[in-house]
Amino acid sequence: MTYTAPRGTAASTTAYIDDFARFIAASPSSYHAAAEAARRLDEGGFTRLSESDEWPAAPGRRYVVRDGAVIAWVQPDGAGPTTPFRILGAHTDSPGFKLKPKPTIGSHGWLQAGVEVYGGPLLNSWLDRELEFAGRLVTRDGTEHLVRTGPFLRIPQLAIHLDRDANTGLTLDRQRHLTPVFGVGDLAQADLIGHLAGLAGLAGADVAGYDLLTADSQAPARFGLDDALFAAGRMDNLSSVHAGLVALLAAGGSGQIAGQIGGQVGSGQVGSVQISVLAAFDHEELGSETRSGASGPLLGDILTRIGAGLGASVSQRLRAYADSWCVSADAGHSVHPNYPERHDPANTPLAGSGPLLKINATQRYATDAAGAALWARSCAAAGVEYQEFVSNNTVPCGSTIGPLTATRLGIRTVDVGIPLLSMHSARELCHVNDPIALARAIGAFFAPTAPAAASL
Repeated sequence: MTYTAPRGTAASTTAYIDDFARFIAASPSSYHAAAEAARRLDEGGFTRLSESDEWPAAPGRRYVVRDGAVIAWVQPDGAGPTTPFRILGAHTDSPGFKLKPKPTIGSHGWLQAGVEVYGGPLLNSWLDRELEFAGRLVTRDGTEHLVRTGPFLRIPQLAIHLDRDANTGLTLDRQRHLTPVFGVGDLAQADLIGHLAGLAGLAGADVAGYDLLTADSQAPARFGLDDALFAAGRMDNLSSVHAGLVALLAAGGSGQIAGQIGGQVGSGQVGSVQISVLAAFDHEELGSETRSGASGPLLGDILTRIGAGLGASVSQRLRAYADSWCVSADAGHSVHPNYPERHDPANTPLAGSGPLLKINATQRYATDAAGAALWARSCAAAGVEYQEFVSNNTVPCGSTIGPLTATRLGIRTVDVGIPLLSMHSARELCHVNDPIALARAIGAFFAPTAPAAASL
């Protein structure tokens, strides 16, 4: 069922990848990703709303930021109580290491940072890299300050001379072997939080709380034959956040963004009426059960408030949900040339051949036949390829926000994403053609001429 159509121009792909690289570079933490999305939404004419204020009922382009999550939507002219939603769901967080309380520690003259594992990182990939801390500091008055260090710390691996078996069986103890170094000196005189506070223009004593995580400080890069490969940290899942943001800005009338992905996203001015939504959640790598995660109330509350502004009764809101769709976009797996036996033998998606339609019999992905048809039509309308992904029966797959959203709201959901190698590594790999193809397909999904639920 793979759909094949011509790709965009090399120039549009280059422009898109360059912008994607800038988005990644500006987003070393979920909090930075939400802030960068907010900055771009502001530039695109969206209005930021406070959850504690009354919201306008008139048509408009709006968004809300809650911690490391951002929800943005385009409410068009003609929207009413039963107008359906087209939702793109993604997440802003990635696996890594989070700074502990009493974080300044050390051993044998080395200054080290106390960290704990966040999510499911590919641990060995974080060794011997120049890492940075990024996240938020909160002062005693409750004010948040974003901070990032740039290259600052490193988890040093034991030399081969001191571990002759390292190449045959590396075992990393999460408490003893993954503590990064950031200097040498007198531990009694070192103050990691004071240093981080200083970067934000604060005194260490002013900081009452923090959420700080590691990120790879190396810049994203194109490489390989024809510069067709792209490597960066946090593509799981900034690839989907960026694609959804680009598509929503196009749906909201940003000609600059529409031109960036070839103008194949629809203008939002003709056809049936729908409300396009970007839902970029935090904490997916932890299971999403937080106030800013997909299992929390954030999306449902916002859709309820939008409906209330349109005068929707409970019955009318449920009617809107019945005609709505959610595309859960999260990175997936390309076939690995060195480990082909880990993949389904009949379904071996290749990087560069289009985004994935993710399918799982146990519904760890929410795709069903109707969702597959919707995705096929969206990709056909966008003129891009897509590929099907299903796991080898002996290698259980992960899950996404898709089943969570479908369960919480009852909105029909389909799981998609770009194919990666090295998922959950400090630095992941994709083909340059796939992120822009995903953005185009999402743009077609957002376009009012996209196939309605009732037509499937």
